Amino acid sequence: MLRLPRITVEVPVLGVGDRPADYEQLAAYADGLRKPEGLHMTLLHIGILDDFAADVVAWTKGATDPAAAAVKTADWLRALPVLEGFTGTAERLVLFGGGRVSGLDVEVPQHVRDFQVSLVAALRELLDDLLVDNSDDFILSSPALGYRYPRWHPHVAIGKPKSRDHSGEGRSGEGRSRERSGSWEIRPLKVEFGPSQIRNRQLLPGPGDGGHQ
Repeated sequence: MLRLPRITVEVPVLGVGDRPADYEQLAAYADGLRKPEGLHMTLLHIGILDDFAADVVAWTKGATDPAAAAVKTADWLRALPVLEGFTGTAERLVLFGGGRVSGLDVEVPQHVRDFQVSLVAALRELLDDLLVDNSDDFILSSPALGYRYPRWHPHVAIGKPKSRDHSGEGRSGEGRSRERSGSWEIRPLKVEFGPSQIRNRQLLPGPGDGGHQ
């Protein structure tokens, strides 16, 4: 059966540094450097919508219909407010995904953090509407949502970390100690972000134009 791609609320990266070479130089720290036009920062991960609905149905012991859960979630996503574009700063690289992904650790303005907190609060309201009790427990337990950390950590995945022999190469012999801590200092880089959007919005069930992107 064809399954929907993952649904996220995210902000696209419009630029890293002041020139293309600023991003390209990060290849010294990461293998398979991702194309700059595909970079983004996730604000809220919903996951595969069918899986999220199934998690809700399991949690409510069948009290919530899976199709209704999917449609309500889609309507909720479309109605979310839009975060306008902003600028962040990255001064180090960190590891995510059990050490499989290297990403820019991004310092963002406080209003961006507040917006992300508001998304989680709105998610709790959605879960209440879907008859999910103990919503915080559900959020941390749902395989579809995939929460691994209780707090949001702003980051932009850029590729796979270099092997142990090459991580931090050229950093005055400090690479190995930094690798053990899972982070590497880099020259500060400005990171420009565009307005928030829903990844794979066009694949959501229900009305196609019933809210903000």
